[in-house]
Amino acid sequence: MHLPELSAVELRRLIGNRQISPVELMEACIERIEKINPAINAICATDFDGARAGAKQAEAAVMRGDTLGLLHGLPLGVKDLQDTKGLLTTYGNIGLRGNIPKTDNSLITRLRAAGAIVTAKTNVPDMGAGANSRNPVWGATGNPFNPTLNAGGSSGGSAAALATDMFPICTGSDTGGSLRIPAALCGIVGMRPSPGMVPNDARPLGWSVISVLGPMGRTVADTAMLFAASTGSDPFDPLAFPVDASTIWPIKQLDLSKLRVGFTEDFGVCIVDQEMRRTFRKKVAAIAPLVASCEPIDLQLGEADRAFDILRAESFVAAFAETWKNKPENLGPNIRANMEISASITLADRAWAHLEQTRVCKKFAQAFEQYDLILSPVTPVTPFPWTELYATHVDGKAMKNYYQWLALTYVVTLATNPTISLPCGTDEHGMPFGLQISGRLYSDGNLLAAAHAIEQAFAGNKEMQRPLPDLNALKTAHPELKSIVTHPPVYSGDENVVGMKTAV
Repeated sequence: MHLPELSAVELRRLIGNRQISPVELMEACIERIEKINPAINAICATDFDGARAGAKQAEAAVMRGDTLGLLHGLPLGVKDLQDTKGLLTTYGNIGLRGNIPKTDNSLITRLRAAGAIVTAKTNVPDMGAGANSRNPVWGATGNPFNPTLNAGGSSGGSAAALATDMFPICTGSDTGGSLRIPAALCGIVGMRPSPGMVPNDARPLGWSVISVLGPMGRTVADTAMLFAASTGSDPFDPLAFPVDASTIWPIKQLDLSKLRVGFTEDFGVCIVDQEMRRTFRKKVAAIAPLVASCEPIDLQLGEADRAFDILRAESFVAAFAETWKNKPENLGPNIRANMEISASITLADRAWAHLEQTRVCKKFAQAFEQYDLILSPVTPVTPFPWTELYATHVDGKAMKNYYQWLALTYVVTLATNPTISLPCGTDEHGMPFGLQISGRLYSDGNLLAAAHAIEQAFAGNKEMQRPLPDLNALKTAHPELKSIVTHPPVYSGDENVVGMKTAV
């Protein structure tokens, strides 16, 4: 097995034992990126020179016998919505195609301190709006199982890069499913943590629980290790939650036979294709014999769609009102759609939405008095062509906007409970299927332990384990993925500026 295909946990162990060098690992990952990325376009700006220098420093620290961080020597892919000092960060937006941050996002600061080596940025939709990672700066990211199909979003670049072993770990973020959906479509693990577990100094609405940062990995253990390194204090995030990282990593051992599980195909409010319902039922049937109880659950969530419409619009006004007023041409169609929704929202609507979200949160809390986990699908449809901006129809019903097809994930966003997308075999089209596993609020460590136990229980079971893309089928470049680029990155005049180039 090649180095990039080893788990992050195993790679970190080998580095700590001086069995491999961070330099050796970095070169292997860069080689993998250069070989595979032309087929899926997951990577945008790169800093290979800086990454190589960082790997040499990491190697020297190992040889000196220094105390090593949890992620020491591991190459890191960073979602292009998160600022990286000196490395082009475009947010996939034409107005930011020359943006080079002077400081890191606070998450990246913590991950660097834990020893991770920032290597490249991963592709996103324009300003992170939508679940199809395509934008006018870098183009589209193709699904590793079929590059003509959607890789999901907004963390689609991270998910596709992980699925093809370009990186052992990547960062993500999640509002309505931005971590979970690409994880499900690409067959990797993505976790939306409880609010504040991963502090974020860049959230415009400091007290909003809608958007969170979270980890992505190829296994639950890799994801947990990255998550533990992501936690910490942050005086610039009022929601920063004081968490003991030892409750997250190492993962606790858990007896599946004692778990009480509830499951739902649609939360009573989501539109889901019949084929995805059938696939979900098969996954639940395989899990049921392993746990203490496994039964359907009716949460009676009311008007979750309308509540999310309003809360999402509120957050978009906070983030984009000035640009909407002064440079609307810089905003993509998805963002404009949100801004148009916001124009008709009243103060009474906002109050109602917050009350409705509180009611949803309490419904979940009541359910978790009876159950340890709640299972659901992550997506209502199999991956569709990336040329389609979003799923316009689900189960024969027209979607009212570009994000309604994300309802299975944004319902859990409203509840704020921690939730994981666990790769669980394939659907009826042979594409990855993601199982959404939700747990009790601020019991993130227990959720990880449960997901890890399920993952281990089905190791070797083709119907239930993580599917792998055929890397041999990804040796051919797909230049059409960049065909939507209308405004390529511009140069600032400083040829040494990191990342001022097109994707690999």
